[in-house]
Amino acid sequence: MRVSTSHLQQLTIFTTLLTGGGIGTMYYLLQKKFAESDYHRLALEKLEACPFAMDSLGAPPLKVHNIHLTDRDNRINHHTAQIKIPVTGSETGGYLYTSSIQDPETNRWSLNQAVLKLRDGHVIDLLNPPPPAATDLTGGLDTGRWH
Repeated sequence: MRVSTSHLQQLTIFTTLLTGGGIGTMYYLLQKKFAESDYHRLALEKLEACPFAMDSLGAPPLKVHNIHLTDRDNRINHHTAQIKIPVTGSETGGYLYTSSIQDPETNRWSLNQAVLKLRDGHVIDLLNPPPPAATDLTGGLDTGRWH
């Protein structure tokens, strides 16, 4: 049985579109799942509750971007979550490094670390924010690789 070239081209185009749509849908659903998670929500609430960090970003408005799915800093399993959330304000942007654990008895997440690292290198610990008059933002917090 011979198949015409035009039918093969149509099949190739259809398969490509179907695959691309499936990948796009999976990406969207993964990002939505991260954004709705408790560990993501807790970190953003902590950021929004720190006036010093919000002022440093130039927020509001605060723009929370999609996390990079291939970033090795993003590690999530059943009881721990370490994610790097890209955020921007009207003046600058940076990454919100967070570490959370889940209580196995209550299934509630709690924030262990929340550090905002700005593009200019300044670091703000959101769990221990600097006093309002502080100007030195170069704290010695480790935002390197978590293991």
